[in-house]
Amino acid sequence: MKNPAAEPFKKIVITGIPNSGKSSVFSRLTGTEVISANYPGSTVELKKSIMHVNGSKYEVTDTPGIFSTEGGTPAELAVIKIFDDADILMNVVDSTNLERNLHLTLELLQLGKPAVIVLNFWDETKHNGIDIDAKRLEKILGVPVIPVCAISGEGVKDLVLALAGAGISSFRFKKQDIWKEIGIIIGDTQKVFHKHHSFAERLSDITIKSATGLPLAAAVLMLLFILIRFIAESLINNCLDPLFNNVYMPFLHKICAPISIPFIRELLLGKSGEAMTSFGILTTGLYVPFVSVLPYIFSFYLALSFLEDTGYLPRLAVLLDNIFHKLGLHGFSSIPVVLGLGCKVPALLSLRMLGTEREKVLTAVLILMSAPCMPQSAMIFSVGAKYGAGVLMTIFGVLFVISVTTSVFLNKLVKGETPELFMEMPPYRIPGIGVLAGKLWFRIKDFLFEAVPMIFFGVFVIDILDIIGFIAIISRTLGIVTSAIMGVPAETGVVMILGFLRKDMSISMLAPLNLTAKQFIIASIFMVMYLPCFATFFTLIKELGMKIASRIFILMFSIAIALSALLNIIIR
Repeated sequence: MKNPAAEPFKKIVITGIPNSGKSSVFSRLTGTEVISANYPGSTVELKKSIMHVNGSKYEVTDTPGIFSTEGGTPAELAVIKIFDDADILMNVVDSTNLERNLHLTLELLQLGKPAVIVLNFWDETKHNGIDIDAKRLEKILGVPVIPVCAISGEGVKDLVLALAGAGISSFRFKKQDIWKEIGIIIGDTQKVFHKHHSFAERLSDITIKSATGLPLAAAVLMLLFILIRFIAESLINNCLDPLFNNVYMPFLHKICAPISIPFIRELLLGKSGEAMTSFGILTTGLYVPFVSVLPYIFSFYLALSFLEDTGYLPRLAVLLDNIFHKLGLHGFSSIPVVLGLGCKVPALLSLRMLGTEREKVLTAVLILMSAPCMPQSAMIFSVGAKYGAGVLMTIFGVLFVISVTTSVFLNKLVKGETPELFMEMPPYRIPGIGVLAGKLWFRIKDFLFEAVPMIFFGVFVIDILDIIGFIAIISRTLGIVTSAIMGVPAETGVVMILGFLRKDMSISMLAPLNLTAKQFIIASIFMVMYLPCFATFFTLIKELGMKIASRIFILMFSIAIALSALLNIIIR
């Protein structure tokens, strides 16, 4: 019998400048059966899938956007290396901005690879008063040029059929004359008619100017935060938590009832057998990733994909770039930081949108130290309300100042530069539901197959350490140390261990200790900063590696200890 996996296939590499619609074309060609992988030796994330056309098999790879084949960043250089293995280069072009896109197109044609040009957003050229002679452009470039609207699927069939005719372009030019050649091509193939500005164009002008764009950006980020929290908490409180506790847990206790060996039973169900606090691998090990974290992952990536596909995300990044640039970051870092106010896990997973390791490290530190997650913030307000607004403002104010100060310091300390943010501003578009759903599933699948195993393993390790009594030893030791340095009761050692397991519960455990206002400020700030929760802990290790993650954890713990000791001295 013939093995389909052994069939020969051609490799198609999809490329284009950012926001040209590459991912939409990829989704149209390949559907949802997608795998994610990093290019060897780099952090460049690729999407791959297999496509069958008239008996021929193609491996299709979607790559991050680049502006030139000469490369400017390590990520761009890694993408360019991928072209070496390509049998066909599929260049996706934003047909509403043909002149800007042709620079990369002409460079790609000089690589001597069979190519196909995709004129994406073809429907919008009509709305914008742009008339492109695709057949004339095809004749000039010497490779197939196919008009496509990836969102609706228009022209995709023609694109698939054109793959058989992909050829090597005979078009040649001198490097220094590239813009001159582009001008000649545009003059020969494109006509632009007078057209009044549309609502989308007026909206684009409003959202990119600082005077109007920054207030709108603040409103959008606040709305994004509220929406993510509303969707996530609704899923948790009204669906997942009742389902887990009222259906899954009784069933689990029933099937585990015959287990008489205490060690095995405690390993599976934990000490209490409750969903969140028992730390059994079948209770807490499943509750945390699927009930506590997954709803935030779903709601965040739904909102993020919508902002991407409408075209607002690039504008938001440009607006906030000046502010974040002072911290050695780009405007894109604003999304993970804001998300971290709700849940740190999806915030850290979204570090993938950043270009360099340096940016990821600086953003990760800002995420972890700038403010508590939403459950912990709610508990600080709840338990700390009796101390007054001044105490609450002190806690959040100190956290903000320390996080910004640390980020500025790291920006000077960590070697490397923050390159300028060059972005194309795509027109506003109505997202396609199919493309939106495909992108959402692709990102959630990354969490399920990458982050969930790490969280599950973390629960297993903590469970073993708890069973053998190691957690109790650490708890007592921490209590003695923190009592001497921070001026808080020794019982807070237990609370600190719980803080690693679950942040909000740790704050609630401070209530019975009858702390003074000073002790509550110190304990709350320390609980926020000293370590992330275990789900965040293992997610950061997965995203940045053990070496870098360990350095971040050591930095956080050191700052938390030093700051708490200082506050113990200066607060009356």
